[in-house]
Amino acid sequence: MQEITVTELAALNPGVALIDVREPEEHAGGVAPEATLLPMSTFMEREGELPEAETLYLICAGGVRSARVGAYLEQKGLNVVNVEGGMNAWAQAGLPIVAPGS
Repeated sequence: MQEITVTELAALNPGVALIDVREPEEHAGGVAPEATLLPMSTFMEREGELPEAETLYLICAGGVRSARVGAYLEQKGLNVVNVEGGMNAWAQAGLPIVAPGS
């Protein structure tokens, strides 16, 4: 699976299909702008909500859960990119964080 750093992602965003697979209580602390929230715990039930895009960028807190979801989506033939370090790296890089639903 391809990976991208948070700074590389920030240079692409807005306009990419960014999927945040963290759980609801984690979202309360803020999300990357324009992220679609699809928690890993409900991902398979909500998979139909994935945006139509050539490439899906996946993010979680540290990069592990998003990699697991990415492996699943790759098996289904989708093009996915995991965000290295997740939202922890995003925050450490000083990138913008917005309230969920913003």
